[in-house]
Amino acid sequence: MLDYRDDAPKVLLDFLSYHETIKAHSRKTVDEYYLDLRNFFRYLKQLRNPSLQNLPLDEISIRDVDIELIRTITLTDVYSYMSYLSRDRQLHHNSQHSATGLSAASRARKIATLRSFFNYLTRKAHLLEENPIKDIDSPKLMKTLPKYLTFEESVELLDAVDGDHRERDYCILTLFLNCGLRISELIGINLNDIQDDALRIRGKGGKTRIVYLNEACRNALDAYLAVRRPIVGRDDQALFLSARDQRISRSTVHALVKKHLGAAGLDSTQYSSHKLRHTAATLMLQNGVDVRAVQEVLGHEHLNTTEIYTHIDNEALRIASRANPLGHVKPKKKEG
Repeated sequence: MLDYRDDAPKVLLDFLSYHETIKAHSRKTVDEYYLDLRNFFRYLKQLRNPSLQNLPLDEISIRDVDIELIRTITLTDVYSYMSYLSRDRQLHHNSQHSATGLSAASRARKIATLRSFFNYLTRKAHLLEENPIKDIDSPKLMKTLPKYLTFEESVELLDAVDGDHRERDYCILTLFLNCGLRISELIGINLNDIQDDALRIRGKGGKTRIVYLNEACRNALDAYLAVRRPIVGRDDQALFLSARDQRISRSTVHALVKKHLGAAGLDSTQYSSHKLRHTAATLMLQNGVDVRAVQEVLGHEHLNTTEIYTHIDNEALRIASRANPLGHVKPKKKEG
């Protein structure tokens, strides 16, 4: 497990502690902030110090980074860093044959981290009088609509479930398709999270929400619990177990989703467990569920994250409109 306390300077430790304790961000999110900022400061030190030019970035320590250095950072420095990420940054550190250049989405995330860091220094810690990157632009991202299964394809997927763990896998897929769970939320469910017709879900940032179960989910849960073997040990309360009687892992869930997609004749390279979350959201909206209710079900913090699924629904309406045979009829020209 990553422990940034061994390498991070105090100004960075304070920022990470603020996000972990005050903002209640998950350990994973805080670790990502640390890795993004560590890479930026390594690049900055190499940029400023000629003696570090030939040293690999991952060998440059940032322990000596302090507020005095940070006060010298300009918008030009950050754009230089973005250029490095776009052109020269290796995609896989430990491979000598790795391609270079991060995607626009990856660069946008790193800008978001830097923006959060400098906002903290300016507005919370009051260590900077002015934010040097307040006017920074993020890379333009191509808007893509999430892929999702149709209702018919979803039924085909469920019908294709078979094998030694049929009840478990069917239950997992049913919860994905009906409740729109994230994979981290699904594998984290414990037996005591089942509350009659509801599930207690621990979402991003440790936030808890209640997801109500429809008849299909309730039946799938009952069928699985009837065959779930009791175990002892660390994972005795985990709802979904692996073949080794341990809490089911991300990789196992990804593998079973791919397996059953293939068995259903669906393209397993195009879909994943997260696409099943997209499917749940889209099917709810297409069947009249209010977008704010879908937001609550999915655990989205901001409504605009949920509203992307309304664009899918609108596109379906456009396709339906174009399919109308009267859509190609033109008025006849009148003579005279």
